[in-house]
Amino acid sequence: METIIKTKDLTKVYSGKVKALDSFSFNLKKGEVYSLLGPNGAGKTTLMRVLLSIILPTSGEASIGGFDISNPKSRSSIGYLSEKHAFPDFLTSSEVLYYYGMMNGRSKKYIKDKIDPLLSLVNLEKVKKVKVKKYSKGMLQRLGIAQTLIGDPEIIFLDEPTDGIDPVGRKEVRDIISRVKSEGKTIFINSHLLSEVEKISDRIAIMKNGSMIKEGVLSDFIFENDKVEIKCNADTDKFKNCLEPLGLQITDYTFDSTTETLNKAIDLLRKDGIEINEIIRSKTSLEDYFIKIIEE
Repeated sequence: METIIKTKDLTKVYSGKVKALDSFSFNLKKGEVYSLLGPNGAGKTTLMRVLLSIILPTSGEASIGGFDISNPKSRSSIGYLSEKHAFPDFLTSSEVLYYYGMMNGRSKKYIKDKIDPLLSLVNLEKVKKVKVKKYSKGMLQRLGIAQTLIGDPEIIFLDEPTDGIDPVGRKEVRDIISRVKSEGKTIFINSHLLSEVEKISDRIAIMKNGSMIKEGVLSDFIFENDKVEIKCNADTDKFKNCLEPLGLQITDYTFDSTTETLNKAIDLLRKDGIEINEIIRSKTSLEDYFIKIIEE
């Protein structure tokens, strides 16, 4: 798969010697949804702004579509939704898209032909004549995504696209992102909402203090741990008494265990006539992994 964004040892040092990016290297493949996770201050927004040439890197290399980010051609195929975007509240959504289309250098005919399909894509076609000052946060986010698409870009940058909106609104945004991806677009997401990232990303990266900590597909962050839950026909007191010889710390029917200890527990339960219905070995979630990394 073609690499569409590439960075090597990208570094950004602000005045006061604050290192927001520290030799950050990654590749983004064409047609994928790539999500960047990290706590506040990790450097996520700085990375996005450097790639968009809103701010300049201190050192390192970066290219988009084969062009160095210092070349304006690197930005010719990009749509961008900033975290704190705002639209003139006296405009309707149709007028907002027309305004951004004109700034994008598109013809009036092109823009007019594009507005209704985009508003339909983001489920705003029924309120296209309503001024945006009456829109909810979720509606504004969806309009923001439509705005990124008005110039028909290859790559979409979304900075915290589901932040501050309710669960229904987040699902609407996820569905839109999925539809945009199905059209062959490449999507780069900056977020701290792990549950959202899990549902839409092809690859995930975690950064901390300006550096890449880990990158991979979702399954790379989810693995079995030592926590075991045994479902059986005994009450908790009988269950704990039966396994007391093993010296386990048991919460309800759950405890940390190696394979050897688990086999001994099974033998003790069966010897005591306790019927085992199911054994569940817990898995570390993306959230578990994220919290562990951040706390280290």
